[in-house]
Amino acid sequence: EGSTDGGLRLGNIVPDFSMETTHGNFDSFHEWKKGKWAILFSHPADFTPVCTTEIGRLALKYDHLEAMDCLVATLSVDPVKSHQDWLNDVVAHCENEIDIKFPIIGDQDRSISTAYGMIDPGTSDDQDLPLTIRAVFIVNPENKLMLSLNYPACVGRNMDEIVRCVEALQLSYEKSIATPANWPNNHEDIPMPDGSRSTDFKGSVFLLPTVSEEEAEEHYPGYHTCDVPSKINYLRLVKKEDVESKAG
Repeated sequence: EGSTDGGLRLGNIVPDFSMETTHGNFDSFHEWKKGKWAILFSHPADFTPVCTTEIGRLALKYDHLEAMDCLVATLSVDPVKSHQDWLNDVVAHCENEIDIKFPIIGDQDRSISTAYGMIDPGTSDDQDLPLTIRAVFIVNPENKLMLSLNYPACVGRNMDEIVRCVEALQLSYEKSIATPANWPNNHEDIPMPDGSRSTDFKGSVFLLPTVSEEEAEEHYPGYHTCDVPSKINYLRLVKKEDVESKAG
């Protein structure tokens, strides 16, 4: 399940690879994460300021991600020995007490970075120090790419947003729902048909247009349709807990 031009697209099976890491060597990324969600998180280089803070903040989120059955692996083109030495600085600089419980991959030959489009193969050989961009790949249990984020070297990533993305993807996994803008801080105060206002739908999600009215009534009898001038019933809210109760 790849793209026609060879690029890595949403819904594609992500490339498999062997990896040398701070937690040992693994023959297969797919086998390492078998049956689980995973985040592959690249940083440009060890011993650099933004990357130092990113790994520290990601470490603070690790236990929460692990509880969500989501693994984490990070990567740069530095050797594993460099990662190991640098992690002392990461731990010391973070204002919270942390342990780095996830592996950091050494991609010295840039094979993984190139396969995932983190480095432009047409220019990397001409650069004195070809580095990875700040990339995030969220991969589902079937090894399909569900979300990717690319940041420039000058902008550090927000770990709360990455966790939010995993939560949203897991909530919608194999279910016909989508999360609104700013979820879960959405629809905090909405008008109701009787003229009152309700805060009960904060953090709710939308039913997809593909869900018929009959199916909506059968599976989510408490859903709410937002009234809009078009009178088209496409803004159908379902409480998060009602979706979670349908899991499995």
